[in-house]
Amino acid sequence: MNLDILPQLIASGLSVGSLYAIMAVGFVLIFKTTHIVNFSHGDIAMFSAFVALLGLTSWGIPYWQAFLIAIVVGFVLGLVANTLLRPAISRGANVFTLMIGTLGISLMLNALAGNFFGYQTVSFPRAIIGPPLRIFDIAITRHSIVVFIVGGILAIGLYLMLKHTRLGTAMRAMARNSRAAQLMGISIASVAMLAWGIGSAMGAVAGVLVAPVVFLDLTRMILVMIKGFAAAVLGGFTSLPGAFIGGLLVGVFENLIGFYISSQFQTTFVFLLIVIILAIKPTGLLGAPVAGGRT
Repeated sequence: MNLDILPQLIASGLSVGSLYAIMAVGFVLIFKTTHIVNFSHGDIAMFSAFVALLGLTSWGIPYWQAFLIAIVVGFVLGLVANTLLRPAISRGANVFTLMIGTLGISLMLNALAGNFFGYQTVSFPRAIIGPPLRIFDIAITRHSIVVFIVGGILAIGLYLMLKHTRLGTAMRAMARNSRAAQLMGISIASVAMLAWGIGSAMGAVAGVLVAPVVFLDLTRMILVMIKGFAAAVLGGFTSLPGAFIGGLLVGVFENLIGFYISSQFQTTFVFLLIVIILAIKPTGLLGAPVAGGRT
């Protein structure tokens, strides 16, 4: 077994794992606040990335502006998804009905993206181009550095928002018990909508940053979403730090499996990981049992 390349595998795994972590945090933020698993997460990311690509190629805007547009698109699509599900939620629909609802939204976005952007696979430019940087004999692409920085900023920003803002306090109250939060005067519908918007915007960030690595079409984000879902399951679907750590672990494990065993088993590993974690520790590494009702 070649261990000389292990640090390089870990570093590149952490890079792609940061993207899974961002996707997982979006999953968990929506679930913690509303107790709904959003399976339209991947297609929201895909649609937002296509809009960003349109801005780069057709409108000629700078990368950072296209990035911000993708975030706004993801946020708006999250609001729309929550609005579409709101009648079912208000009528007390069960969790399976709402999961099917998010899948319906996913299929709708996929069809719209095909009509607007086409069905071909396209390349997506990297945030920064240039030769890789070498740190202690570890080659790190400039795009990976951007991913690390963005992931760190989002993690810290989300933590500060949850701990030190009224919206964050309302989200934490709803995560504990939505009925009690409502009795305390919190508008659970408004907070839930904002949670959907912010969580979907996180997915859009992951979509724009992962597109240069895996290319972009109507289906590739589904696999990224699944790996983000695996990261959320691994870390705990009720824990934002757990989701971030889970994303990093999935990225590293996936890289190690691909190099030391076979790249054909990378995706198989992700599905196997979900099954094993659910069997051994259903709440994940840092998760806790779900309390409260849906909102």
